[in-house]
Amino acid sequence: MNQNYCSNEIALRHGNWVKLICGASNEDLPSITDLCAIYAAAGVNCVDVAADLAVATAAKEGLEWAKSKLGNKPWLMLSISDGKDLHFRKAFFNPESCPPECSKPCIKVCPANAIEEDKGIIPDRCYGCGRCLPVCPLDLIQEKDNLLQIQDLGHLISKTNPDAIEIHTAPGRINEFEDAVKTIVQSNIDLKRIAVSCGLEGHGITAYDLSQELWSRHECLRRYKQKPLWQLDGRPMTGDLGRSSAKSAISLFKKIHALAPPGPLQLAGGTNAYTIDYLENQNGIAGIAFGGIARKLIQPFLTEAKAQNKKLIEWPEGWEKALKLAKELINPWLKNQYSTTH
Repeated sequence: MNQNYCSNEIALRHGNWVKLICGASNEDLPSITDLCAIYAAAGVNCVDVAADLAVATAAKEGLEWAKSKLGNKPWLMLSISDGKDLHFRKAFFNPESCPPECSKPCIKVCPANAIEEDKGIIPDRCYGCGRCLPVCPLDLIQEKDNLLQIQDLGHLISKTNPDAIEIHTAPGRINEFEDAVKTIVQSNIDLKRIAVSCGLEGHGITAYDLSQELWSRHECLRRYKQKPLWQLDGRPMTGDLGRSSAKSAISLFKKIHALAPPGPLQLAGGTNAYTIDYLENQNGIAGIAFGGIARKLIQPFLTEAKAQNKKLIEWPEGWEKALKLAKELINPWLKNQYSTTH
């Protein structure tokens, strides 16, 4: 059996699995290559990218670089949704409609540097966090879906050959979920895991209701002989906001742990460097996914590398500083000793 597969599965069992979320709507290809290279070098077990051929190719470039230099090879995971989802959207507005006297609060709140003076929103950089939407004083910013159609999924899987796929789902969408699983299975790719991402926020349901939704997905995955990974989405798209969101995913874990179906339970949604402070010796957590905070830490170096017309992996000084920050974020989880039993 492949050594990388064994180490990643062991990490899930031992509670020190770490995943990088590159952003389900992030299409900034040079940055994706560098993000994947940096966090692969830092030691993550998986990188989760938008379900897009160009994005997956860019991610693979970064992963192959890390493998050739360091021997590290995380799983490549494609992120899809079985319906409308805030992770799969982009913001947009016409910059010509923006009055010159506007103080541009949208630029100040954007964590991805995706809004530029006179240019508006740079679509490739926008990953759909939505923070610009409420701050526009004239309500000029809108959102649009950025979803991969399920009928296009099979072709993408055969072209990218991912190690895992994540399905973002929501209450009441079991039929759509099964359609996605059918398409995945028909691609005949040997996946390590199918991750299922869902939470309570925005759905108006209880922890028990969520557990029943997860059990229905579990039965579906069992029928198709797929191994699950449950991603508990505590407070979506808020990981760079500090302690205010840090314990959201752990709070959700505590509510759902005893009710959840078999399989590793991984934290996500609001996770950041403070999350581990609220762990409280809690057994049963398989690991964590870092999204917004992981990207925000490295963004200044990605921006500077781009200004120098080079990749971060080609800029030794910037690389070393970025790698240090990446390791500081994920090392506490790589050293986590709270075991799981999945």
